[in-house]
Amino acid sequence: MKHVRLLAALGILGLVAAIGSVALVHAQNDQDQGSNGRSYIISLNDSLGKFDSRGVISLHADHTMSVIDSGEGGPAFLYSSQLGSWKPNSTGGIVARTIDFHFPNVDVVRLDYTISFAQNRTQVTGKITLTSFPLQGDPLDGGGTVISTFTFAGQLIEP
Repeated sequence: MKHVRLLAALGILGLVAAIGSVALVHAQNDQDQGSNGRSYIISLNDSLGKFDSRGVISLHADHTMSVIDSGEGGPAFLYSSQLGSWKPNSTGGIVARTIDFHFPNVDVVRLDYTISFAQNRTQVTGKITLTSFPLQGDPLDGGGTVISTFTFAGQLIEP
């Protein structure tokens, strides 16, 4: 009987520890740069500082990301929407990578983001590097041809 009580107590203690660790991990994830589940409307400037387009960056709680850009649908450029992922960096911001497709050439474009947050997490600034790959190339590899770089600034979209 003592063994049953001891096993039951250890089981309950293990359950409490598991719940506590899940809560701690969830709290940690919620603090991952304060970005979970947030979307920002941004203005992009080209490498010369000239206005290029507007966009929306959505940072999802599962560390995926989606981006839309007013310049994606033409008339000068035809790109699909961007899908990718993000992770915290060592400076309190995040680094992210998305992939999209360029038409009518049908090549693959990788966009590498560096994003910084204002202290209250309601504003963002950052840099984007566009790198092109042939359709059968590997956009996750270090190769490719850098097409352009952009800077951006934006603010949190609040309900």
